[in-house]
Amino acid sequence: MLKKLINIIIAIIILSVCVNMFLGPHNIAAGGLTGLGIILENLFNMDRSMIILIGNILVLVITLIFLDKEIFLNTIIGASLLPFFIGIIPHRTLVTDPMLSMIAGSILFGIAVSILYRNKASSGGTAIPPLILKKYYNMNPAIGLFITDGIVVLLCLLVFSVDTFLYAVFSILITLITMNYIDSGLNKKKLVYIISDKHQSILNDILHEVKRGVTIIPAIGSYKNRKIQMLMVTLDKKNYQQLLTIVNKYDKEAFMITGAVADVHGKGFTYESGSV
Repeated sequence: MLKKLINIIIAIIILSVCVNMFLGPHNIAAGGLTGLGIILENLFNMDRSMIILIGNILVLVITLIFLDKEIFLNTIIGASLLPFFIGIIPHRTLVTDPMLSMIAGSILFGIAVSILYRNKASSGGTAIPPLILKKYYNMNPAIGLFITDGIVVLLCLLVFSVDTFLYAVFSILITLITMNYIDSGLNKKKLVYIISDKHQSILNDILHEVKRGVTIIPAIGSYKNRKIQMLMVTLDKKNYQQLLTIVNKYDKEAFMITGAVADVHGKGFTYESGSV
C-alpha cells in the first residue's frame, strides 16, 4: 500500500510539473481538467488549481457510481493531490521553444498517467472516463483518453491560436504513443520455436541455465513425414542470446522461429519467479 501511495504521489508531481512548467507556459491545453484549467485561467483569470479541484469533486461522484471502491479511494488521493501540487509548483518556463516544451511535457505526461493506471488510480478529471470505457467496453485506456481529451482540445480554437491548437493535438498524440509503448513495448518477450534432433540436450540447458520452462510439441515434418519434437519457450529479450548459444552448442543446423510478443501473463512473468 505504501509503495502504491508513493507511486501515485510521484505521478501527480510529474503531472503538475508538466502543466506548470512545460505545457501551461505556452498555453498548450492538451486535454483533461488541467487543459481546461489553462483555458479558463486565460479567459476569466481564474486559478487553475481551483478549477481542477471543483472538477475533481464532480469526477469523484462519477467514480463512486461507475467504478470499484479501490479506484475510488485511489482517485481521492490523486484528485486531492493534483490541485495541491498545481497550486504550489511554480509557473515557470523551463523550455522556451514551444515545440520542444510540448514534446518533453507530453512524454512526461504519458509516463505519469501510465503510472497512475498501473496503480489503479488517476488524477481525476478526464482520466476517469477512459477507466469507465475500459471496464464496460474493454476500450484501451489510451484511446479513451484521446477521445475525452480531444473534446477539451477543441476548445483551444475558441481561445488560442491555430498554432496552439495544433500543439495541443500533437501533445495528445505523443501522450497516446508514450502510454501505448509503456503498456506493451516495455513488456515485450520473445517466443521461440526450436526443431532439432538434439532437442533433449537443448531442453535441459534451457531449464537449468536460462531458468525457463519449455513446452514440448509433437509435430510431423512434411518433407519426410517424420515425427519430431518441437520446443516452445518464452523468455526475456536479455536471455535470447543465451538461448542462441545453447542451441548452437548442440545443433548449428537447428531450425528456429522467433517472434516478439507484447505481453505474457503467468508464473515466472507476472507473478512468482521461477520456471514456467
